[in-house]
Amino acid sequence: MRPLPYVLGAAVLAALPVATPAPAVADDSSPSSFTIEDPRITESSGLAASRAHPGVYWTHNDSSDGAYVYAVDSRTGKTVARVTLRGIGRPRDVEAISIGPDGNVYVGDIGDNLGGTWPHVWIYRFPEPKVLKDTTVTATQFTVQYQGGPRNAEAMMVHPKTGRVYIASKSDDDPGLYEAPATLSPQGTNVFRRVAGLDMEVTDGAFAPDGSRLVLRGYFSASEYRWRNGKPRPLQELKDEPGLPLQRQGESVTFTPDGGTLMYGTEGPSSKVTAVDLGGELLPDATAKKQKKDGEYSSRPDGKRQSSEAEKNGNLVKAALTFGGALVLFLGLRRLVRRRPSS
Repeated sequence: MRPLPYVLGAAVLAALPVATPAPAVADDSSPSSFTIEDPRITESSGLAASRAHPGVYWTHNDSSDGAYVYAVDSRTGKTVARVTLRGIGRPRDVEAISIGPDGNVYVGDIGDNLGGTWPHVWIYRFPEPKVLKDTTVTATQFTVQYQGGPRNAEAMMVHPKTGRVYIASKSDDDPGLYEAPATLSPQGTNVFRRVAGLDMEVTDGAFAPDGSRLVLRGYFSASEYRWRNGKPRPLQELKDEPGLPLQRQGESVTFTPDGGTLMYGTEGPSSKVTAVDLGGELLPDATAKKQKKDGEYSSRPDGKRQSSEAEKNGNLVKAALTFGGALVLFLGLRRLVRRRPSS
């Protein structure tokens, strides 16, 4: 016959509801914040999640660097490749980077530190390398002008389904979103036409992987939009932590490849890229559908993620084991004390 403490402990555990173990909340492949360690990257001004290399993010310096793009491993913060672009002129004010459905990396040399007076700006395009190592590639250069005249801009986004390129002007009298022709041409000039007005100062932007959401950020605020029929529909302003991290100079943003997290970047040496999970209606359509199918999370109207039943049950098991173990220890010690001979 087992001692009384074991019997009682087993009885307590048996009385608790049966539950299944919870899935791991995070693993080595889960998106998390990281710091860019490369001392050459002092003005990280754009950010794009690699489609070919999980956990890798493409970035670049703002200006005065040259025709370079860097691949940074988010697991270590170290640069795993520097790509040198040839076949283009010297970049003037590189501000944005995005990856299209064609597997190409698009680099936006679209800044205008003269306040929107340059008659044209450029976009460079090159295939995302299959192997990550320092290399030189030949890039295609596209000349860009805006409907209505020059603009200062820092946000360029390639739609992940249509491949169409969009630019958001930064801080002119009437900021707006501009759309490229259906196909960019390396000959002549590509005129971007205005498709929507904006009410914020924009330093970067990104489409969700399924194309159903667009996020635009500034130094102190960000906004998420539903993307419908080629136009943004206001959804929710993202401000204050944890919706928007406090950063010394917020310059970049991108979605993780699964669409469930936004990665916010900032300028400066050893700059930090901060991961912010999405939930509720802020989740892209495909991501929300997948999470619901997998039973991974249920969404709350406030945009925060709520544990699923499986995760709750797993936590209940942990609590039961902890309580049962403590009870066994307590009763065992009590029995031991009772058995001690009196002095």
